[in-house]
This record gives sequence, structure tokens and C-alpha cells, in this order.
Amino acid sequence: MIYREYGKTGKKISLLGFGGMRFKNVDDHDECVRLMIAAAKGGINYFDTAPGYFETRSETVYGKAFAEMRKQGLPYFCATKTFESTEAGIRTEIEGQLKRLNIDSIDFYHIWCITTLNQWENRKKDGIINTFKKLKEEKLIKHICISSHLIKNEIKELLMDDIIEGVLFGYSAYNFNTRQEAFDAIKEKKLGAVVMNPLGGGVIPRHPDLFKFICRPGENTAAAALRILWDHPEITNTLVGFDTIEHLNDSLEAMKEYKPRTLKELEETKSKAGASFEGICTGCAYCDKCPQGIPVPYYMDTYNQKLLNKDSQDPIGDRLKWHWNIERSGAAKCTECGLCEKACTQHIDIIKRLKEIAE
Repeated sequence: MIYREYGKTGKKISLLGFGGMRFKNVDDHDECVRLMIAAAKGGINYFDTAPGYFETRSETVYGKAFAEMRKQGLPYFCATKTFESTEAGIRTEIEGQLKRLNIDSIDFYHIWCITTLNQWENRKKDGIINTFKKLKEEKLIKHICISSHLIKNEIKELLMDDIIEGVLFGYSAYNFNTRQEAFDAIKEKKLGAVVMNPLGGGVIPRHPDLFKFICRPGENTAAAALRILWDHPEITNTLVGFDTIEHLNDSLEAMKEYKPRTLKELEETKSKAGASFEGICTGCAYCDKCPQGIPVPYYMDTYNQKLLNKDSQDPIGDRLKWHWNIERSGAAKCTECGLCEKACTQHIDIIKRLKEIAE
């Protein structure tokens, strides 16, 4: 396992991290704990979760796994998040989190899910920065971090406050062209940088032909997608949401056989990407709140097929029929209320896509 400095914190964390939102059966605590212990024994020491993952059940699993890690002498760092903004809300939340996680202090605590710059300004007006400072002074948290789904380079604006020690954001082989200013700010501020969705929510390994430009001879697409991110010196950790021991072992093997590119080789590989893949839905399902009952995540996954399978005669129809077993007409129920677009962390034009699918 490779370990990198997390910004200026003095902490060395594993380049491969464990994300807590993909457990196959989160209610089977023994199975989930075994998976996390296997990860720790494989050298992973960075474990990320959130109160919204499986309605806090992910944090509960983490708490049991951390207790077992302490018993076995396995090192770990805990990262979690809060969507609360006010001091009262944050304190109520963190009290529950510390109990669920079975720890006295959270190593990396994230201001969670910034989707617009206006939202960031409003949360600062609520006093979130001062509250996080107090939590750190009280040793309830060790490091102040931020998690964002802002598109393109807007994320840079979040990193200018000197109190921020690290950032979590989405980055992968299909959005190479969207983060350069963020990386510049990370280097300038000497921040820790953790990336989520390194496999594009599964999109990349499912389309090996489209992403073959990242592969070296004999390399499978999933391993290549991780390794090309590891080639970025600015990236401290790549989070993978493991659901089975097989997937964990595949990623550990990718690390074992990893041979870094030079910066020149990295830029040459990235230049082969051609057009940006910005706009592909990564399947977070935050949009799944339609008052008309439209299964929006299924339709957005279906629209991905149009973007990714340009040679197919009817990629949308095939996906709807053979994968999801739903009709095009269901998308026509949209009343354009906009709830899904407000929830979308990638700022996808969902209403427009639903109309196109229905037509």
C-alpha cells in the first residue's frame, strides 16, 4: 500500500480508501465488519462514511468495525460528514455520530455536499465555520474538511478559507478536463485531496472500449481507472465503495501491481480522452424524490447509454426494456417541479433529459 501526506496535517493515509455507501447488505453487520477488517489488513487506513448512507446504518457498521480494529491493533482514520449548518444542528448530529462510530473524536469531519456557491455562503452565514472551529478546539474533531459536488472549477472557491484542511470531490477518467484550477488551489494551499467516484459510479468498467485510452497493455479498465488517478501527485486518496470481498481484492491487487506514470506520460494519456465526459450520471440517486413517482435515477442511468453508446441504434430503448423494464412514457409524467434538479449534485439538466427520453 502507498501512503501519502494528507495536506499539512501530518497524517499519512492510504492512497486507496474505503467508502461506506455501497455495502451489499448493510444490516448484516458481521459480513460488513469482515469486509472492513480485510481492507484494514490489506493496508487501507482511511474509512469514509456519512450519516445519510443507509440512514446512519453505515456509521453503525463503522463503529463495530473500528472497535474490532482497535482490538486487533489495526490503524484507521475515520472520515464522516454533516449537512447541518447551525451550531445546534451540528452538535446534535455529531453527538449521535460519535456514539454510532464508537469513537471519541472524528479524524476528518466534512462540511458536506456543497452544490452551489450560494449554498456555501448561506451555510457560512449560519456560522458553520465558527462551529467547526469550536469542535476542533474541544477535540471532538481533528481536521476540518469540505465535501463538494460543484462542477468544473467552482470548487476552487471553497478552498480559499485557511481553516479548510482537506477536500473531497468527484474526479475520474471521464471528467479529466474539469478540475485543473481545483488541483492548483490544492497545491497552493497544501490541502489533502480525496476523490470519490473514481470508477464513475461503475460507468468506466462497464465500458472498457470507450475508456481503453487509459489502459496499458494487458490492464483491465477498473484497475486502470484507479491507477491513473494514483498518478496524480495532488490526490491523497481515492475512495472506492466496496460491496464484496472480490471487489476489495481486485483493488488491492491493482495497488500491488501499480507502476506509476511520469507526469509527462499522465498528460499524454489524459490528452487522448478527447471530448469531456462531463454530464454522465454517476448514480448517487439523490434525485430519487419525484412527487409523481418517476424513477428518475433509472432514467438518468438510461440516458447515460445515449452518451456512452453512440453506435447503438436505440441505446435508451434497449436499456429501458432489457435492464430496467420500464416504459419511455413514464418519463412524460414530469411536471417540471424541479425537485430532482435541486437535489442533483452534478447539475444535470434532468427535466430536459426526461423530455427527450419520453419523446
